[in-house]
Amino acid sequence: MQADITYSIHSVLPPPPRYPSQAGYGLVPGYVAPMIETNNILSHPSGPEYQFLVGEGLYTLKEDLHLATPPPHPSEAPVINPNPLATTPQPATAGTSLSVVNLEIRPPPPGLFRVASRANGVQQSIQEHPDESRSSSGVRGSSEGARAVSSDAGAIFSNTPAFGEGNILLAQTNSKDNNKRKKPKNSMTKSNSSFISRVIVHESLHKRLNDRPTDGLFAFANINRAFQWLDLSSSSKADYLTKILFTKAHCLCHDVNRLTKTSSHIDVIMGFSTGEIIWWEPISQRYTRLNKRGLINKTPVSMIQWIPGSENLFLAAHMDGTLVVYDKEKDDASFSPEDEAATRASGESNGVPNGVKGYNYTSQIHVHKSVHSKNQKANPVAVWKLSNHRINAFAFSPDHRHLAVVSEDGTLRIIDYLKEELIDLFYSYYGGLMCVCWSPDGKYVLTGGQDDLISIWCISESALIARCQGHHSWVTSVAFDPWQCDGKNYRFGSVGEDCRLCLWDFSVGMLHRPKAASVRQRGSSFSSRFASLQRAETQNTTTSNRLRSDSNLSSSGDAPAEETPVPTTTKQVEPHPVEPRARTAMLPPVLSKIVDDDPLCWLGFTKDGIVTSCKSGHVRTWNRPSDDSSTPSQSQHGDDN
Repeated sequence: MQADITYSIHSVLPPPPRYPSQAGYGLVPGYVAPMIETNNILSHPSGPEYQFLVGEGLYTLKEDLHLATPPPHPSEAPVINPNPLATTPQPATAGTSLSVVNLEIRPPPPGLFRVASRANGVQQSIQEHPDESRSSSGVRGSSEGARAVSSDAGAIFSNTPAFGEGNILLAQTNSKDNNKRKKPKNSMTKSNSSFISRVIVHESLHKRLNDRPTDGLFAFANINRAFQWLDLSSSSKADYLTKILFTKAHCLCHDVNRLTKTSSHIDVIMGFSTGEIIWWEPISQRYTRLNKRGLINKTPVSMIQWIPGSENLFLAAHMDGTLVVYDKEKDDASFSPEDEAATRASGESNGVPNGVKGYNYTSQIHVHKSVHSKNQKANPVAVWKLSNHRINAFAFSPDHRHLAVVSEDGTLRIIDYLKEELIDLFYSYYGGLMCVCWSPDGKYVLTGGQDDLISIWCISESALIARCQGHHSWVTSVAFDPWQCDGKNYRFGSVGEDCRLCLWDFSVGMLHRPKAASVRQRGSSFSSRFASLQRAETQNTTTSNRLRSDSNLSSSGDAPAEETPVPTTTKQVEPHPVEPRARTAMLPPVLSKIVDDDPLCWLGFTKDGIVTSCKSGHVRTWNRPSDDSSTPSQSQHGDDN
């Protein structure tokens, strides 16, 4: 009788779940299933460990926003036995990075640079800071658009030609009415695409947009296979405005068009691990999918940015070493370098035919398709092959003329992207370079990478100025703080996989090269170039042609730089050898502090503070020192080893 009762009890138990917690996420027995997070978490940690002291005062942690990390999609093939030492290629993924945008014009940071015009060398009354932008269309903007200064973009250079200028096939008309800007084709919320798993829109989206302060910050953030639109000015910033979950693709990079943004229109582009690209307009919730199924390039997109001053054109770096220019409004067409070469007129080909073995990418770039091509009916607009190694990051110069590109092979390339020419090539101390940025005045370029160092390069002098040692692992992001820079002194920050935030102050006049014999490079010694930089900075010769941010980078003399016509033959560039440590100035940080429990992957500066993000989705905002802040104890200092 007892046995019958026991049998009856067991027979009414519910069946096992359809997706067991381990097998459903590809975990082997003994592993803990990932926590399924659906909501962001906002916290406000406090205490001495959430403060750090720099020369200007005490920085304190304002808030920690933990973005919800979605689990793998159930349709993804499970990894039965993950091996951390395996060398098989893994799907591309990234931590959390932000695109922060303000829809209104903000006053410039104090004491920033006024830069000279390239054409005539006359000083212009142009503020150089992240809250201004040159206006133009994809080729050339209207006069009305040129007067409309948008926020947090680069400087205005009226004499710099627009990308693709002269190609009438790229000409387009700017819409004077921002409400009539062209929208993407498809509805995001009603999409039946297998690429998109789910779209969650805040139920009070339009009310929140109408009630928010006009000078508040928006943020777009990626985490795993999710992408979120956040209102950083809201007290309930943990409640996302929109959250998109993709089926298998991970969003690796994204950018906001500073030229077209208004209160009723925002152009956002996203690059994915599948190589595909999405143009999304969040207010209307419409999107267009580009490079669908890798029609143009099948490799992941490691970096993506709108071309400065362009409404339609953006640049994407693919992991096969190729830079591709897309037009957001054009359809895709299958692209073959051989077919493109066949359509060119005789003598117009730049580089060598695709597939030729032994091509030397260190002396020039291979233009598979030029922006001046007559075949502009569909994407791509331009294709440049830099190397066979992964491109990790790139950055546009403030003068909207040059492009700094860093790759997994440890190279820094300076490209005149208007002329589609390689200008200069440098090497890291060792290992790949992972991040790059320009100084606000365009004089210097920062790189960080797998050698745990930040390198400071003076592009006009083709010289390495200093290396910065303070990280204990790979450097993942570098950025200048424009609110702490002036004509001679610079502040920049860096974060790395050692969970550290480092802040650095430098001016060329304060750097001292180690005592060593000078080394001859390319017809001039490093010591003479370094001395000229010191003299120029200490004498405050801001009008010197050698130090002008808009000087002709291909010129090595002291004569005033002038515009030169595009050469008929491709220029060969001689790479710079690696500068030994014994002959390089070494800069220590003014702050080195562990600010997160997980590896950091992004850094940004705002008027009110510093923003960092890590691979696990923590976005932390650090307030700048206030005027009434008291002097902290020595234990609160930022030197944390």
